[in-house]
Amino acid sequence: MILRTPLSGPNVWTGAEIATSTRWIRDLGPAHVAELDAALDAVRGRPWREITRADFPLPGFASLLADIAAELETGSGIIKLRGFPVGRYDEDDLRRVYFGLGAHIGTPVFQNRGGELMRAIRDEGAQVGARYGETHDAGGGRFLSSYARTLTNGGLRFHTDRTDVVGLLCVRQAQAGGVSKLASTPAIHNALLVRRPDLLETLFAPFWRSRFGEESRDRDSVYALPVFGLAQGRFTSHFSLTFIEAAQLVAGVPKLTPRQEEAISVLLETAEELSFAMTLAPGDLQLINSHVTYHGRTPFEDDAASGRDRLLLRLWLTMADNRPLPADHAVLWGSVAAGAPRGGISQG
Repeated sequence: MILRTPLSGPNVWTGAEIATSTRWIRDLGPAHVAELDAALDAVRGRPWREITRADFPLPGFASLLADIAAELETGSGIIKLRGFPVGRYDEDDLRRVYFGLGAHIGTPVFQNRGGELMRAIRDEGAQVGARYGETHDAGGGRFLSSYARTLTNGGLRFHTDRTDVVGLLCVRQAQAGGVSKLASTPAIHNALLVRRPDLLETLFAPFWRSRFGEESRDRDSVYALPVFGLAQGRFTSHFSLTFIEAAQLVAGVPKLTPRQEEAISVLLETAEELSFAMTLAPGDLQLINSHVTYHGRTPFEDDAASGRDRLLLRLWLTMADNRPLPADHAVLWGSVAAGAPRGGISQG
């Protein structure tokens, strides 16, 4: 179904509007931190990935958690939760606290074929392709999977992840760069409706993608999925140019048409125009609704000697109040019903 009327609501925003707004910012107070400490005492020594919501009681967080869930699904679609005490814990306890809190926000899902539930986002050096997936393009050049690109110090183009909500906890920031960029996909839709309505039909139609990277070692495993979708009046967008480019390397996959190439170019240009940029500080937890938000980052430079080497901890969360998705999105998400667990990388 192609939507030819403007989307409305608080998740339609421009970067200029959201950059000066505080509606998406929340803070942890001393009472919240004390409760995190108390919950940690109950699970200290246990493997962090085994911690459940019941194991990590946070009764004083009830109103904050409800507010966060509402802002993510029916509000702006983004949250910055400030004041997470990252310097208070060693790495093992930090993971326990973050995973315990994450289990209250949503349900963590697997982020790759190895069953990883929490990803350390950092520059892992020149061997990322060998570890996480690389192939060659038609000209023989090196082509990194999306999995590998995340673990470099390079920039990341606007994209979505395969989950309802992405959580990025900043532990350390880089010496320079590593700026987070966010854009509202409903706002991008509306801009295209005004400027280039001829491209909407293309973006609501399937693009071939490859599962190469997080999901598969085989770049030839492909599927078709639209960039934009609509179900029961609720909008969604799933887009990563890397997956589309990887599919173009597979024999038998139809080549992108000139109209599809133009649609991608205009989509990315519009995302850049409507985006805003921010540098996450240590202790900031960024939460992003993938259905209504694109995110990216600028390249960065580390200086480990001074303790300024960028480290974010990432969770992928499926949400109890998630939106319905179009039937053809089942190829990626599994369940498309509202309120159903979905997303992540299947381990079957």
